[in-house]
Amino acid sequence: MSELLLPRDHKDLSDIITSASHDKTRLEVIGENSKQYIGRPMRVDRTLSTRQLSGINFYSPEELVISVRAGTSLSMVEHTLRHEEQQLAFEPIDYGHLFGFKTGQGTIGSVVACNLSGPRRIRSGAARDSLLGIHGVNGRGEYFQNGGRVMKNVTGYDLTKGLSGSWGTLCVFSEVILKVIPRFETSVTLVLQGLDDRLAINALCDAMKSPYEVTGAVHLQKKPVSLLTDPKISTLGTSLTAIRLENFETAVRYRSTKLRTQLSCYGDVLEFGEQQTNNFWQDMQHLKFLTQSRAPVWRVSTAPQNGPILVAEIERVVPVSAVYDWSGGLVWLEVPATSDVSASDIRRSLAHLGGHATLIRADREVRTRTEVFHPIPGAIGKITRGIKNSFDPHHILNPERMYAGL
Repeated sequence: MSELLLPRDHKDLSDIITSASHDKTRLEVIGENSKQYIGRPMRVDRTLSTRQLSGINFYSPEELVISVRAGTSLSMVEHTLRHEEQQLAFEPIDYGHLFGFKTGQGTIGSVVACNLSGPRRIRSGAARDSLLGIHGVNGRGEYFQNGGRVMKNVTGYDLTKGLSGSWGTLCVFSEVILKVIPRFETSVTLVLQGLDDRLAINALCDAMKSPYEVTGAVHLQKKPVSLLTDPKISTLGTSLTAIRLENFETAVRYRSTKLRTQLSCYGDVLEFGEQQTNNFWQDMQHLKFLTQSRAPVWRVSTAPQNGPILVAEIERVVPVSAVYDWSGGLVWLEVPATSDVSASDIRRSLAHLGGHATLIRADREVRTRTEVFHPIPGAIGKITRGIKNSFDPHHILNPERMYAGL
C-alpha cells in the first residue's frame, strides 16, 4: 500500500485533499480497505483512510435518526442500534467473506459511498433511500454539507442521494446521517424446495404481489444452498426458494398462514422459525452462498422474469452458480475461473433483456481489461464526465476505479 493519510476531522480531510489537488496527487480513498478488490485497478500516489473519523455524533432513538462519522465500523453502528431495538432498514450486504476477510470490517461511510443494500431493499429501499444528510470534502478540497436530520430538507438537486454509489470518485464523506427503523418483533421464512429457476421466480413474484408485506424473496440453486452455514439448511440437497415475513407476532402468524395457502400450488411449503430465519438471512447479507475462491462473481440487475433467461443463456456456454435476490431482480452469478465467459457475453444478453452487470470479483488482470461497472451510454457518459470534472477536476479521487478516464 502507498503512504497512508489519516485525517482526524473534516478540517484535516479538507487540508489533505486541497494539497493533493494542488499537486495533482492521486489518492486511493478507503475506510478499512475491505472492498479493495472491487473496481478497476488504480495507479495512485497515496492512500487516504477515514478510519480515524470514527464515532457516533448524534443518535436519537425517539426520532429514528443517527449521525455517524464515516470511518465508524458498520458492526459498531449495528451494535448501537441493536441496543435500542433498532436497525438499518436497507440491511447492507457485507463483501468481507467474498474476499477472505472477516465480516463486519467495513465502515458506514463505505456502505453509503457504495450504496450497499441487502435483501430487505425489495421492501425498504437502497442505502441512499435511508440517507438524510452528508458531510464531505470534494476533489477540490472544499468542505460541504447537504441534507439534515429530517426527510423533507431538499431543494433543487438531491446531492445527498446522488453521491451515494459514486465509490469515492467524487468526494470523501466525513459524516453520514441516516434514518433507522425499529427491529421487528419476530420473523419467519416460508420455504419451497426443488423448484427450477423460472418456477421459483414465479413463486417469488406472486408473494411480492400479495398484501402480506414480504421483506425478503430469494431463490438459491442447489450448489449455493450447500455453502450456507446452518447445517440443517446446507444439507437439504436441493434448490431453495425463501420468502421472509417480519412484523409483530400476531401479524406474522396471520400473514404466514395466508401466504402458505397462496403458495401451496408450487408444492409443500415449509417454515423456518425465528432462529433459522435469522441464520439464513444473515448468510444472504454476508454472501455466504458464494465460494471463497478466484472464481469471477457478477452482480446483475434485470427484470425479475428475465433473470432465469440470462442464466440459461450463459449455461449454454459454461455451468454457473446462481442466486436470485429481490424476487429475481438481482442475480448473483459465480462463473468458473477457467471459463471463457466474458463481460461481453453477459452484457450481450442484457442488451436485449435489459439491465446492467457489475464484475464484483475477478483477478487483477481481468479487472484491468474489463469494464467492471456497466458501460455508460453516450449522453449519460457526457453528464457523468461533467459531474466528475465539477467535483474532482484533477481526477485525484479513486482515479479510474469505476471507468477508464474518470
